[in-house]
Amino acid sequence: MHIETEKKFLVYDSSFKEKAAGSHHMRQGYVAHEEGRSVRVRISDGKAYLTIKGPGDESGMSRLEWEKEIPVSDASDLLQLCIGGIIDKTRYVIPVGNLYGTADNPGFNPDRFYEVDEFHGVNKGLIIAEIELGSEDEPFFKPSWLGPEVTGDKRYYNAFLSKHPFEKWE
Repeated sequence: MHIETEKKFLVYDSSFKEKAAGSHHMRQGYVAHEEGRSVRVRISDGKAYLTIKGPGDESGMSRLEWEKEIPVSDASDLLQLCIGGIIDKTRYVIPVGNLYGTADNPGFNPDRFYEVDEFHGVNKGLIIAEIELGSEDEPFFKPSWLGPEVTGDKRYYNAFLSKHPFEKWE
């Protein structure tokens, strides 16, 4: 099990797509979600995963995460047991090295990348960027397409969006 440390941001335009190294269509749902803990099932690119996440720390940046690949047929069955709706999204992977050129730039880490989720269906119109970091104080590059930070704002967690679709927010 490892500790996931990430920052989340809203994205208001699609210029990030120019820098994407690839994209993946994902369908996911939550078998359980309570008090910050969740059990998620995800199907993407012909593979499936079961993920268990613990509650976040005070900042909302870090939490324990366990993930295991499972058969796609099992994941399809589990999606039928999910609470709330199914999250449907395209994830774009944008390596930090594609955003700015050299190690002379502050926050340059060629091992880091942004994952930008463009939601479909009942969450259409919502785009969220995440960057996973090695620690909460690790510097990182913020491209111009990043909007306001929403790290720790539970409204932007996929588990919340499965029960409270973005298009229904007031």
